[in-house]
Amino acid sequence: MKLLRSKFTLVTSLIILTVYLSGCNSAMQAYKDGQKKFSNGEYDLAIKGFQKAASENYEPTQTNYLIAESYRLSNRFKESIPYYKKALEGGVTNPDVQFQYAYALKTDGQYAEASNQFAAFAKSATSPPNLQDRAMREVEILKIADRLKAQKMEVELKDIPLNTAGSEFSPAILGKELVFSSSKKEKIYKNNGQAMLGLYKITIAEDPGNTQGTPVLLSNDIFDADANEGSPAFSPDGKTLVFARGNTGKKNSAADVDLYLSRNVNGQWTVPAVLPINDSLAWDGSPAFSRDGKTLYFASNRAGGAGGIDLYRTNMDASGRFSKPVNMGRDINTTGDEMFPYVAEGGKLYFASDGHPGLGKLDLFSATRSQGIISIENLGLPFNSPQDDFGLVFYETNKKGFFSSNRDGGKGDDDIYYFASPEEPDSSEVARNNDPNSPLNPNNPNFINGKPKVVRYFLAGTVVTNTQNPIPVDSAIVHILPDTSDTQIAQLPTNSEGKFGKQPVEEGKSYVLLVERKGYISRREPFSMDGRSIPPIFLTKELTDTTFNVMLKVDRLELNKTFVLENIYYDLNKYNIRPDAAIELDKLVQILKDNPSMKIELSSHTDARATDAYNMTLSQNRAESAVEYLNTKGIDADRMVARGYGERELIVPNAKTEEEHQRNRRTEFTILSY
Repeated sequence: MKLLRSKFTLVTSLIILTVYLSGCNSAMQAYKDGQKKFSNGEYDLAIKGFQKAASENYEPTQTNYLIAESYRLSNRFKESIPYYKKALEGGVTNPDVQFQYAYALKTDGQYAEASNQFAAFAKSATSPPNLQDRAMREVEILKIADRLKAQKMEVELKDIPLNTAGSEFSPAILGKELVFSSSKKEKIYKNNGQAMLGLYKITIAEDPGNTQGTPVLLSNDIFDADANEGSPAFSPDGKTLVFARGNTGKKNSAADVDLYLSRNVNGQWTVPAVLPINDSLAWDGSPAFSRDGKTLYFASNRAGGAGGIDLYRTNMDASGRFSKPVNMGRDINTTGDEMFPYVAEGGKLYFASDGHPGLGKLDLFSATRSQGIISIENLGLPFNSPQDDFGLVFYETNKKGFFSSNRDGGKGDDDIYYFASPEEPDSSEVARNNDPNSPLNPNNPNFINGKPKVVRYFLAGTVVTNTQNPIPVDSAIVHILPDTSDTQIAQLPTNSEGKFGKQPVEEGKSYVLLVERKGYISRREPFSMDGRSIPPIFLTKELTDTTFNVMLKVDRLELNKTFVLENIYYDLNKYNIRPDAAIELDKLVQILKDNPSMKIELSSHTDARATDAYNMTLSQNRAESAVEYLNTKGIDADRMVARGYGERELIVPNAKTEEEHQRNRRTEFTILSY
């Protein structure tokens, strides 16, 4: 009997172990499936895999983190909050997790806790510097959340009846029709688990806030069953449509969104053509036309912007050709996202942003230009909420229109809202005081006691040596120049501590700081006021002074001192000067012009992946090409010597990685005399 009992115990233990291992394998497989879906941008499917793994307590900290990230990346911030919290409590090490947790709290209106998390993140030594700056800014924004809420416009809102449990957003006006994006296709978008988006239309009711019925497709020729289509924009004559299409699943990310154009010919929309202004490596979307139809505004996260997604503009000629897109500058664009532009009658620009001071994620803002200065204003309540508020358009007058929001209380994910301002007699003093633009309105952020808020901006700084342990440089002269000429605005000497200033600077202007000091190489540094203006909502006084401090580094002028020119690249086995290399060489042109007595050797080096003889010839040709380029820019040939060193002066002798080979492939200049 004892033997039977022992056998029974052993068998039972084996069964339990088998079940346990089976469960572990099941959880592991669910986790791996989730990772695969996550890397493909299929976040809704990834969540299901991770939640199965979490239910069996498999890698709980990382699993909770990935669930939170999946919700965030599919724009479901509120759902991410409990999972970020669990991941942080579990000791997750990802450097940005606390920032994202704080941001999610903000989108849920939990401002006090969001501020605490942002502040803790900003103080952490392991936090990425760019996010630390954003976190500190968010702390300041949250301090004025009550003031932002107080900016309430006298506007009536209505969640219109056409909204469904899915998504309806980005309204556009075409005559008496409302055209919008809606999740009504048969195919499911694996990013968020909703139906794919298409462009639909419906007749606007006599009472626009009561617009309802069954929307129909805008056009069968525009419809693509396998892609998302959104953000329609019509030219003023209604004959040209630009919209965004993408997320086909053919790439591993959501970057495959481009702008398309269709024309209305004899009442039919043509098959859409992709626009040449798209960047193949970027997300391009949310287009809008100017009131004359000659300018197209859009949003893009292409390289060279201010941060995440920026606003751009491009001009169109009579032949339908587009100019090179231009970034709209750092007064409008921030390190966050700016999207969904709209130009109203009179040229006022409206857009959505999560980088300017706001109540949550995307808030609605307006931008106005006066005497060259751009002012940004948060539209306040009831337009804005802690969630996404975007896609504003006016209908018939600037007093009523539509916009989109995924705020609490809606019917679905994104809903379309109708707004209308009550009519009040303009002669009424009460009306003037309640007008959000009136100086007498206490909630107008641009005024205090009826007087405009004024900010005076100044520039100051320090000149130090460009060494590992910088030393202040006294008796240097800092010339303040406009960025368009060498006409001096001011010259400021440095004291024994290397300090100079203060010089008044103007909003919207850009400057160049030229530093000169005997025994040092003269150099220039740009300084722009773009994006540096203080939003009026932050100002608490009638007059505010603020000073921007910069640090300028200079190199000693020494014989045989060598400098590496960064980002001078050549095509494989070629020596012609590429446009990107020309940009860097132009900086050397300026150095040589600012130091007219300096003579240099300009040298080119290769990596060691070809024969020594071949590399010597190639490097000599590259050095000579660079010298010839400098000569065409006005630098005398007798001030320069071209020399190729091939592979004879390697920085990384036994280079293995491409990064190490790139360090060996470099262009330098050495001071021969001065």
